[in-house]
Amino acid sequence: MRCQPEPVATLLRMKRFLPLAFALVKFVSGYLLISTQYDLQRDEYLYLNQGQHLAWGYLEVPPLLAAQGWATLALGGGEGWVHFWPFLWGAATVYLVVRLAGRLGGGWFAQALAGVCYLASAFARLNMLFQPNSFEVLGFVLALYALVCFEQERRPRYLYLLGAALGLGLLNKYTTLFFIAALGGALLLTNWRRLLLNRHFWGAAGLALLLWLPNALWQIRHGIPFLHHMALLKSSQLVHVNPLDFWKAQLLMCLPATWVWLAGLLALLLSRAFRAYRAVGWVSVLGVGLLAALHGKDYYALGYYPVLFAFGARWWEMRFRRPQRAAGASPFYWGTAVQIALVLLPLCFLSFFLPLMFPVRSPATMAALRPQYAPLGFYRWEDGQDHALPQDYADMRGWRELADKTWAAYQSLPAAARAHTLIHCANYGQASAINYFNRRRALPIANSLNGSFLYWYPPLDSCQAVLIVDDEPHPELAPRFASYRRVAAITDPYARERGTAVFIGLQPDSAVLAQVRREHRAALAAWEGPK
Repeated sequence: MRCQPEPVATLLRMKRFLPLAFALVKFVSGYLLISTQYDLQRDEYLYLNQGQHLAWGYLEVPPLLAAQGWATLALGGGEGWVHFWPFLWGAATVYLVVRLAGRLGGGWFAQALAGVCYLASAFARLNMLFQPNSFEVLGFVLALYALVCFEQERRPRYLYLLGAALGLGLLNKYTTLFFIAALGGALLLTNWRRLLLNRHFWGAAGLALLLWLPNALWQIRHGIPFLHHMALLKSSQLVHVNPLDFWKAQLLMCLPATWVWLAGLLALLLSRAFRAYRAVGWVSVLGVGLLAALHGKDYYALGYYPVLFAFGARWWEMRFRRPQRAAGASPFYWGTAVQIALVLLPLCFLSFFLPLMFPVRSPATMAALRPQYAPLGFYRWEDGQDHALPQDYADMRGWRELADKTWAAYQSLPAAARAHTLIHCANYGQASAINYFNRRRALPIANSLNGSFLYWYPPLDSCQAVLIVDDEPHPELAPRFASYRRVAAITDPYARERGTAVFIGLQPDSAVLAQVRREHRAALAAWEGPK
């Protein structure tokens, strides 16, 4: 008779299998839940464009995402490769979450519950977009995972893993600075303050600083444009953030898992069983509290929740301790059935929010669903108003149309003027999308005086034609050209850029070119300060 495996060996195999299984599901499912009725999102085109201008910094974000954009374009630039990165970081994050639940002593129930909570929460939507947010969440989770591992094993390598996570996080998104502030406060409030006396902790801090140093020097050399970026966000977007809406979003974003992460947070702060890890709870409290005080966007706080899934799942598992079975008693244990039901519960919520997490429904269907979801804030844009589609979805429409119409306008120019044509766009989304969809056409690079495009704006010598892409007509420009006319516009009724038009101006006079140069210098000075 074949010997049955020992329970301990079975548990060890399960602990290795479940994290990988959840990571695989997370990665593969992303490719199955994208409708072809949507283009990439506005910001994704920008980060791909940054990949064509590698540097140690940009006006919007640090350089890590641009490196991914460069690799994507080197692999052909297809949308499948664009999605590869957020799918990869999401898979790595859920792997760590499930692995952490196992490290805390959790069995199949704790690990599966932690993994399902991640899959069924707002991370499903977050990990669909080629933006810095996916790696930001991974960096936060990896940092706390490393601290838990160090608490358990006292191996210095975990502190250096913490340093690497924070250093790479700073190369990805500056909100990591708020996480570091929350982590510092948590160390001071708990017994983990002893780390401040550990030389390896300071070695890890040095590693983080060393990784971030090139970007920090870039910021200093360019007048710390991060501060101007924060001021712009505050005046144009964060001013619309209502404190009540921020806290409501904290419940809605992870609503299917609220009963798990809230249990994890309370257990970390109050339970003796998790007293050794109390600092993890304080990191979440201080981090989310700091974002609320600074009127940060609600999704900035997402990185603080996945670790709470692991602790909450382990806390719930401890409530289902199986009693010792008497000889001859039935092997059935009612708690197992309840555990299976609890693991499936977040997925039931996911079925309700599925159209908002994945772009699987057509724009017309999403517009029809507005009465159902608008009261929850999902149709509210950065301007504080409700619209026909969620903002991300509206930002994924019309770009291909704009690129094709810009190409057609260029083709209509006199042959002699094409080699001396400037494509000037009102914002980075327009310029980036035109460059992406026309990357294999003989079209001049589209430019803008918006964001990092300021660094790439070309000289205006021998300019004979200008294609202007804007959502405003600017009739005052007509006298500055020998010929000026509107030739096309975005007609997609669901596009955020609906109405954005393409204008052709031939033979611009010296005054209009001088005006563009002045605006270019003024925009750079606003970001970097006067030279």
